[in-house]
Amino acid sequence: MKETVRVMIPEEELNKRIKELGEQISRDYAGEEIIMIGILKGSVMFMSELAKRITIPAQFEFMRASSYGSSTESSGVVEIKLDLDHSIEGKNVLIIEDIIDTGNTLSCLQKLLRTRGPKSLKTIALLEKPARREAYDVEFDYVGFEIPDEFVVGYGLDYDQKYRNLPYVGIVEFHE
Repeated sequence: MKETVRVMIPEEELNKRIKELGEQISRDYAGEEIIMIGILKGSVMFMSELAKRITIPAQFEFMRASSYGSSTESSGVVEIKLDLDHSIEGKNVLIIEDIIDTGNTLSCLQKLLRTRGPKSLKTIALLEKPARREAYDVEFDYVGFEIPDEFVVGYGLDYDQKYRNLPYVGIVEFHE
């Protein structure tokens, strides 16, 4: 089976929205510092572009979590594959996600990070897919784009580890 990718959100539109988000975060945290926690691997492109547009001091941290293992269906159990290097106690924390889909992994990460005593904990996602939501306790403060229930790739999102490097968000279409 062959797949093609059709552009959903072009690069210019992504850049414009990320600039707006960076300006808003800079205003919201004016006079403060933040720790940006990128959720690997999908958030890397979004996080680096967003960070370039934030004007307040920011530190970088990364986490990797999975509820899928080698399956395509969530097991419902979130496993932390990579944890933070430094304490977030008393710090302003911004979780960076590529997409909020079911919300299960993000819900677990938010609960875990709250136990570590941050001054504040906010979440930003490039994409939100409300039709797939399962975890309704997920809190997110900034969203780039709300999208329909389509299988998307690009800008950090992948299909079988491919297409992360596309400069746009696209819909995967499968062909015989």
